[in-house]
Amino acid sequence: MIEVATSMTASFPLASVVGFKLKLFAWAKQFEIGCYLDHNAYQGYYCHDYECLVAVGLDDEIIHEEKGAFDALKNFVDEKKDWYFGYLTYDLKNDVELLSSANFDGIQFPALHFFRPLYVFEVFDHEVVIHSKNEDPARLFHSINALPIELAKHSLLQKVILSPRICEADYLDSVSSIRQHIHRGDIYEMNFCQEFFAENTPLDAAVVFQKLNVFSKAPFSAFYKLNDKFLLCASPERFIKKTGSKLISQPIKGTIRRGGNVSEDAILGQQLFNRPKDRSENVMIVDLVRNDLARSCRAGTVNVEELFGIYRFEQVIQMISTVSGELKSDVHFMDAIRSAFPMGSMTGAPKVRSMQLIEQFEQTKRGLYSGAVGYITPAQDFDFNVVIRSILYNQASGYLSVQVGGAIVYDSEPALEFEECLLKAKGMFKVLS
Repeated sequence: MIEVATSMTASFPLASVVGFKLKLFAWAKQFEIGCYLDHNAYQGYYCHDYECLVAVGLDDEIIHEEKGAFDALKNFVDEKKDWYFGYLTYDLKNDVELLSSANFDGIQFPALHFFRPLYVFEVFDHEVVIHSKNEDPARLFHSINALPIELAKHSLLQKVILSPRICEADYLDSVSSIRQHIHRGDIYEMNFCQEFFAENTPLDAAVVFQKLNVFSKAPFSAFYKLNDKFLLCASPERFIKKTGSKLISQPIKGTIRRGGNVSEDAILGQQLFNRPKDRSENVMIVDLVRNDLARSCRAGTVNVEELFGIYRFEQVIQMISTVSGELKSDVHFMDAIRSAFPMGSMTGAPKVRSMQLIEQFEQTKRGLYSGAVGYITPAQDFDFNVVIRSILYNQASGYLSVQVGGAIVYDSEPALEFEECLLKAKGMFKVLS
C-alpha cells in the first residue's frame, strides 16, 4: 500500500493576490530547490485549479540520467501519496525510444529532477492554502505576509549580448534541407530549433524572471531553481493534464504577431485561423497527440474538443487545439505521461524519425528546453507545461541560453521561419536587453 504523506494544512484570506504572490516569490527564492508556477489570471484556457502554485524545501528528491528515468520516477512517486514537483528534459526521449543526444549542452541540467517539498502554497483568487511538513502554517503565512513587496529592479547588472549558435544563412540552408526530407516522404513536419547564448554572464535570475513575467505574462509561467541552475519560463502551452481519469493535451502550432489594438488583433487572428500552412501544421500534430493519448486512454474516448482555437498572449497570437481522453483504469498515471513524451508539438511527425533529424540538424542539446515542468498532487492528478519562451541559466558557469523554433513543413519559406523564431524570442530578448 502506498503511504499517505502527512502535513499541516490551513487556509488564509488574501487582501491582495498580486501583492501576496510578490511576497511569496521573494520568500521562496531563498531556497536552493524550488518551483514557482504562475497562471497570471488567464481565463477560458482550460484554467488551472489555482492562480499560483509554489513548492520549496526538500523532503526528498530524485535526480536521474536519461536511461531508466521514467521507471525510476514511477517508483519514486509510488512511495507516498504526496505533492511532487519537477521537470522532464526533452532528452528523456532517449529513455522512451532508441535515440541519443550528442550535441553541445551549455546548461547541464540533469535529465530528470523531481522533489517532495516541505512547503506547498496553493494561491487562489481570495485565499492561500498552505501545506507544511514541519512548521505551523499560520506562522508561515504571517511571516511571509509581513514582508515588503519586492518589485523587479529596473536594470540588470549588465546588458546581456546574445550570440546565435548558427548564423542566419546556415539556418536557411537547414530549413531547405529539411524540406527535402519532407519532399521525399521521410517526414511530414519537423520542429527545428536554434539557440542564442551568452557566456560568463552575471545575472540575478529571480529579477529577470519577474521582468519576464510582467512583459510576457503567460498561463504556464514557471521559475525553477535547482541549486545553481535556473529556468525562467513564460510558456503559453500545456503538455498534458490529468484530472480524475480525464487527460487533456493542448498543442500549439500556428503563430502570428500581436496587433496594435483590438481591431488589428481580430484581423490578425482571423488571418492565422485561415492560413493553410498553420492549419496543416496544427492538424498533423493533433493527429499525433490523438495517437499518443490513445495508447493510455479507453477506446473511443479520445476526442478533439477544440480545433484551431485562436488565443492572444502578450507578444503573439497562437493557434491551439485541445485533445482529451479517459485514462484506462489499469494504466499508471506516469505511463500516460511517458506515452505522450516528448510532446508532438516540439518534435514533428512521424515522431521518431523527426527526433532523429532534429539531432542531425540542430547544433545544441535541447535539455530542459522543449521538455516539461509541472506537479503531481496527492490525488495523483498532474499538470505539465511545455518549456518554450524560456531562459535557461547556469549560475556557476555564467552560461545563458535562449532556444526558439518552429514547425517546418513543405510549404515553409526559410526566411519567414527565421522571422517567426525572432518573434517568439521577443520577450526573452527584451528583458535581457
